[in-house]
Amino acid sequence: MTGEIGDRFPGDPAALAAGHSGQIVFIAIELLIPMSDSLKAKRRVVKGLKDRIRARLNASVAEIGYLEQWQRALIGVVMVGNDRVYLEQGAGALEALLRETAGAELLGFHLEWL
Repeated sequence: MTGEIGDRFPGDPAALAAGHSGQIVFIAIELLIPMSDSLKAKRRVVKGLKDRIRARLNASVAEIGYLEQWQRALIGVVMVGNDRVYLEQGAGALEALLRETAGAELLGFHLEWL
C-alpha cells in the first residue's frame, strides 16, 4: 500500500466524498493554572484535563502553546462529525467541563469551523 486513497478505495476519490458533508471544529483553549509551581505540576493538570476531554468527547487533544510556562496552557481540541449541531453540543460540553475543572481557570475559548 502506497498511501494513496485510490489504493485503499477503488474509484474516484472525489466521487467518494460527493453527497457527504463532514464538519470539523477546532477549539483553542487558554488556561491559567494558578497553583502550579513547576512544569511538572502544570503538566499533571494538563494531562488529566486532556485525558478527560478525550474520554468524554471523543476528541483529539494536544497542548499547543505556553509549553515552557508554569501557570499557562494553550490546548487545541479537534472534533470531526457529520452533524454541526452535534459538534456544537460537544463544544458546549467541553466549555462546561473546563469551567468545572479544579486547578485550572478558563481564560479563553475560541471556536473555528474548518
